[in-house]
Amino acid sequence: MISIRESALANRVIDADLALTVSVNRGCQTQCIKAFFAGISRLGDGVFWYTLMQLLPLLFGAEGLQTSAKMFVAGLIALAIYKLLKERTGRPRPCAVSPRITRGTAPLDEFSFPSGHTLHAVTFSLIVCSAHPGLMPFVVPFAVCVALSRVILGLHYVSDVVAGAILGLVVVQVADAWIFPLVLDWMA
Repeated sequence: MISIRESALANRVIDADLALTVSVNRGCQTQCIKAFFAGISRLGDGVFWYTLMQLLPLLFGAEGLQTSAKMFVAGLIALAIYKLLKERTGRPRPCAVSPRITRGTAPLDEFSFPSGHTLHAVTFSLIVCSAHPGLMPFVVPFAVCVALSRVILGLHYVSDVVAGAILGLVVVQVADAWIFPLVLDWMA
């Protein structure tokens, strides 16, 4: 049974999350910022990552192919987790809840938790940077911009993005321990 004190704390956390989201979303009121992050968000829909998966074997040969295979497998795992959590939580997007939130672009689906863009950006970035550290100066800033774009565009709460990042880290850790060795054995 949840006590009044516990629910008051939960309400304060929810209020703080909304306040921080509203603050970050103010960037959407500047047209050039809105356009930049809308473009980043669109690339984060998959265009950037799928293009990178195709380029890695061309740039790094067999090692690049292994990285692309890891990205593909981890992407499927992340997608399954994302879809399951979206359906189970049913958290409405902040732009649908608060009139203080400006929506900068159309969402891909109805629900907010977790940020799938951030989940995939973190997952793919960790895999790529681990295998090809020279790509870090390109991949990490892009992933950070993808995560920021989701809040700036009013499509996610800050907590959705943080949860997506944590889930991305967990996906990579679990896949690296148990799934990637099987994929690499299969490819050998």
